[in-house]
Amino acid sequence: MTTVSPDLLRRFDIPGPRYTSYPTADRFVEAFTASDYGQALAQRATGAALPAQPLSLYVHIPFCESLCYYCACNKIITKHHSRSAAYLRYLGREMDLHTQQLGQGQTVSQLHFGGGTPTFLSDEELTALMAMLRRSFTLAPGGEYSIEVDPRTVDAARLRTLSGLGFNRLSFGVQDFDPDVQKAVHRIQPFTQVRELTAQARELDFDSINVDLIYGLPLQTPESFARTLEQVLQLRPDRIALYAYAHLPERFKPQRRIHSADLPGAAAKLAMLAQSLAAFEAAGYVYIGMDHFALPEDALAVAKRQGRLHRNFQGYSTQPDCDLIGLGVSAIGRIGATYSQNAKTMDEYCDHLDQGRLPVVRGLALNRDDLARRAVIMALMCQGQVIFESIEQAWLLDFRSYFAAELEQLRELADAGLVLLDETGIEVTAQGWFFVRAVAMVFDRHLQADRHRAKFSRII
Repeated sequence: MTTVSPDLLRRFDIPGPRYTSYPTADRFVEAFTASDYGQALAQRATGAALPAQPLSLYVHIPFCESLCYYCACNKIITKHHSRSAAYLRYLGREMDLHTQQLGQGQTVSQLHFGGGTPTFLSDEELTALMAMLRRSFTLAPGGEYSIEVDPRTVDAARLRTLSGLGFNRLSFGVQDFDPDVQKAVHRIQPFTQVRELTAQARELDFDSINVDLIYGLPLQTPESFARTLEQVLQLRPDRIALYAYAHLPERFKPQRRIHSADLPGAAAKLAMLAQSLAAFEAAGYVYIGMDHFALPEDALAVAKRQGRLHRNFQGYSTQPDCDLIGLGVSAIGRIGATYSQNAKTMDEYCDHLDQGRLPVVRGLALNRDDLARRAVIMALMCQGQVIFESIEQAWLLDFRSYFAAELEQLRELADAGLVLLDETGIEVTAQGWFFVRAVAMVFDRHLQADRHRAKFSRII
């Protein structure tokens, strides 16, 4: 790991995508309909398009009991747990529509429950949902089955239920342990509570425990965040995700409750990032990429060492490049050379299913240029390098000619020490890893044609 100089921060800390996909979700169009998605499913079922890839499932649970002011997720704030029962019925209908196209029992190697707050569901509802999934799909032994957990919604008994249902990975949403910061973002959860849950999860032999942190929140200071880091390292989670808070109140209404004057400045944010890197390195964590860290024996760190790291809509993954079915309101999927997204409002989502239609309302069919650029961007994001020959052989193109303009643009980043360029490929340097999104942006044809980038969060 290395620190980031103020000069590099000034030059390259620009708004840009996180590249959980390419092209990015803001490029999806309404011209891609449920019919197009159904055709992609049919092609997967018959093998008429690309060879069938392993299957991954994402289930979106939108409900939360209380509002976290920093949140940019698609969620529904309610204390009425009766709403989730109806939602499960609609998820069941959506699964049925998929199995009608794909057939019953497609093998799944990766499952993720996100939100919202998946643990908003009761134990009985989680059990019913997992039963529906197992009726529709076959969960492969040894797969990755993860769930996002709000520590305020679980106890030891609930963790036992999750383990019994087959979940083997947990992600605790922590963000910050400082009481003043928690109050400012409307999310109170004491350190002792998370410490006890982490210990209980270890007793239950979950394969991996992740902790999410955010720096740049209101009232945070380098001193207060140092205390949070110390407490997190006491927990010694298998993985840590460290995100920079993106304050975009014009896009995300809950963030309007955060006072801009309470936000730490650029120098304080940089100090928090630097001390985080130093603390994680001293504690033995491996830097995976962007904002993810893992202990050396964790599967994510092993995949990074072996060059098997992948990236999908949930972030870094050890699984092969999977087709992804997104279930639930606003969920995003990827089948073959297409991306799709479900309706973002509950009313529209349910209306589609009431009419017997898949709830997809927009998406994108990728062309050959999109696929080639995706291969380059994902190689940068996951392996930190691009070997020209591998792209040339896969996509039957001459890299230096096809990407001549991009290679010329990369020279500024090379001069700044962010990448190394030679006749065989591109390699991201230790400094460059912190700006890998800026490196990837060079190959983003859609973004290069669109200079309105303020809709994205800054890189650091």
